[in-house]
Amino acid sequence: MLNNWTELLKNLRGASTALAKANPKLITAFQGLNAAQNGAGALDAKTRELIALAVAVTTRCDGCISSHASAARAAGATEAELSDALGTAIALNAGAAYVYSVRAMEAFGQFESK
Repeated sequence: MLNNWTELLKNLRGASTALAKANPKLITAFQGLNAAQNGAGALDAKTRELIALAVAVTTRCDGCISSHASAARAAGATEAELSDALGTAIALNAGAAYVYSVRAMEAFGQFESK
């Protein structure tokens, strides 16, 4: 097992109380942002959580992975659906690495050797 994701999520939620106490306006705004993204109604909760989980993978956020894996499971996502969503994340991330490699080559080319 790489991580104990249930414990990670529990620990993250417990540790976040220090930030909430130090900056309650920030936490209120963050919670409002999360609540707002659930309100348009065009996507069901399962689809939103599968998207969020795929994005969490591309941004490499363990806390997000634990939170959205839990929420995706609660929303009824299947392993097959998750696998498809993660396949998209993998393809996108490889695509992003390709595009940024092209950018790096271009940048390198703009710096002539002296």
